[in-house]
Amino acid sequence: MRKEFSLSSGKAMINFSAKYCDSHEKVLESEAFRRVIEAYLDSIAKRNTRNYKALSAMYREESAEEVASQLIEVIKLLTLFKAEEVAKIMPQYDRLLKDKDWFVAVIEDLYGYWRRLERYSIIQAKSTTEGLAQTSFIEANIKFTNLILDLYRKVEKNVLLIEPNVYRQVPAGTNAGVTLTEATWPIPDGYEILQDVPFITSIVMDSPFISYPKKNTRDGIFQASKTHPMEDAYLNKDHFFCYPAKVGGLLAFLYFHRDLMAHGISLSNLFEMAREEEYVGKKPDIVYLYGAKSGDETLGNVFYDDVKNDIMLGFVPYGEEIDYFGYMKKMSLTLHNLIMIKRGNLPIHGAMVNINMKNGKSANVVIMGDSGAGKSESLEALRSLSEDYISDMTIVFDDMGYFAVEDGRIMAYGTEIGAFVRLDDLDQGYAFKEIDRSIFMNPDKTNARLVMPVATYKEIMKGYPVDLFLYANNYRVLKEGESGVSYFTDPETAKEVFRGGRRMAKGTTTESGLVESYFANPFGPLQKAKDTDKLLDLYFEKLFATNVKVGEIYTQLGVRGLEKDGPKDAAMELFKQITSL
Repeated sequence: MRKEFSLSSGKAMINFSAKYCDSHEKVLESEAFRRVIEAYLDSIAKRNTRNYKALSAMYREESAEEVASQLIEVIKLLTLFKAEEVAKIMPQYDRLLKDKDWFVAVIEDLYGYWRRLERYSIIQAKSTTEGLAQTSFIEANIKFTNLILDLYRKVEKNVLLIEPNVYRQVPAGTNAGVTLTEATWPIPDGYEILQDVPFITSIVMDSPFISYPKKNTRDGIFQASKTHPMEDAYLNKDHFFCYPAKVGGLLAFLYFHRDLMAHGISLSNLFEMAREEEYVGKKPDIVYLYGAKSGDETLGNVFYDDVKNDIMLGFVPYGEEIDYFGYMKKMSLTLHNLIMIKRGNLPIHGAMVNINMKNGKSANVVIMGDSGAGKSESLEALRSLSEDYISDMTIVFDDMGYFAVEDGRIMAYGTEIGAFVRLDDLDQGYAFKEIDRSIFMNPDKTNARLVMPVATYKEIMKGYPVDLFLYANNYRVLKEGESGVSYFTDPETAKEVFRGGRRMAKGTTTESGLVESYFANPFGPLQKAKDTDKLLDLYFEKLFATNVKVGEIYTQLGVRGLEKDGPKDAAMELFKQITSL
């Protein structure tokens, strides 16, 4: 990003490396401040608000740009003088300041508009004389927040001539900030458009980070492309960033458009960020281009196995319909899973936890199921038992992992350090306990989501032998006294249930009713069903041969009225099963 400031689709980006404002004067004289004022005026004009009607009545002959200039000048003067003094010095501003309560209402509205924007600061490795070095990144964001707060308070004080009784230290500066660097890696032929796109090296955010993406569900599955998606793709390098991620044991370069910045920031709670020494000069296993444009209008959300360059490539074209974190997360995992299948490992769409009981018992439990099956919710409910019965509980993966055969037994590994979970189905107390570290998405809507860190990279890549492998059945209603967990006696019956992937849709996608998905995993195994079938034969035979308990857990998450109690009852039954091992 070369410009000092950009404002697009409700996202404001401030390039601290190009220019850093450390005084009221610099803020008010900046092009960024003028852009915000003009955008605010445009916003209230579209809604035809009372403030806009009043301003229009005062400035019948002036253009919007001239009204913006008037407001900027008045605000400048109010940082130095009281409202009465401003009116005497500059009589032309008397009409703005005559009704003090109204003018303060305008300032409050403007301040609210600014805070409703998604605001990001950027610091680049190569900074100019007016810019800022990377070393003071966190300090710069804190100082900028305090500067904006002080500016807002000073203007209101000089109008109302009173001090506020309550001071709210809200993040008035930026919601998040990133440092960028120009990383070199051996870019193959066909990937030239990625040249010079900056890499994110660190992220700072004010938690809880709340974003309001335009979509709240993901639609359809990712399809294989017969042609290289980048052949017809194009992008503005100043509008893109790359998050270097460690997805499981794979290196992934995840490129995203600035209008999808909230999803890029959210990656920091989901995938471990790779350090420079881990990716500079190295070819990635995965490349994902999220939000670029394509000359081929028929191109959808696709992946491409670039055998020549040994890269699994994902491409999702720009559009409001893909403004949902699920497109960022699930494509990344699809690309990971496709590589795992090629390597003979079995991708698991589910959750796994290592549990150590106070009575000395322990177990490594995997619960598999597609989105909304209740796998994560059951483990979260199990967590609520921790104070009374569990001494340690380590999450290995919350949504996606994989099995590998090592030394004659099945070992499990994770892919993510975080969880992308439905706020609707979590215990409210637990959600609020984690609020200080979480990233919230559309918390006021159905399928509200949060992304929170749940494990360390070292933990998810340690490798755990599997003791219990359960399919999350969210639609069967249990009769009174019926067990919440049952087991299969042979691999064929078990394989049929797991392969069928039946669940009651929960509104996490556009599906509804009782649906099926191959192996409950439309993120790789579905697209490579023939190859996965061979792996299922191998792994289910191995599971039973090594005495791993394979069965179903009845979460009842898809049953109306049992969304909370179902997973809790399932967790209690699971606890009983673990103690009997």
